[in-house]
Amino acid sequence: MIRVVLPTNLWKLADANREVALQVEGAPTIAAVLDALEDRYPMLRGTIRDHVTKERRPFIRFFACGEDLSHEPNEAPLPDEVVQGAEPLRIVGAMAGG
Repeated sequence: MIRVVLPTNLWKLADANREVALQVEGAPTIAAVLDALEDRYPMLRGTIRDHVTKERRPFIRFFACGEDLSHEPNEAPLPDEVVQGAEPLRIVGAMAGG
């Protein structure tokens, strides 16, 4: 099981807990986790990534094991700690302003 920590607006939209556990089919990648997340919580489709291109939305970031994974390819393998459930994959809404 892969643990995913969602930002407040998304876990409230999904009517879920802040942290959800997902069973991921195939290779554990960010894309596979997002596929599993959207399958379980269809109301999240389009909130984290674009409907058509499947690219990460601006101002959404992915973190795991103290590292920013946001610019990694969607098919890059997740860190072993995330795959083993020791660390969560964190989805974070970035802040901007001026």
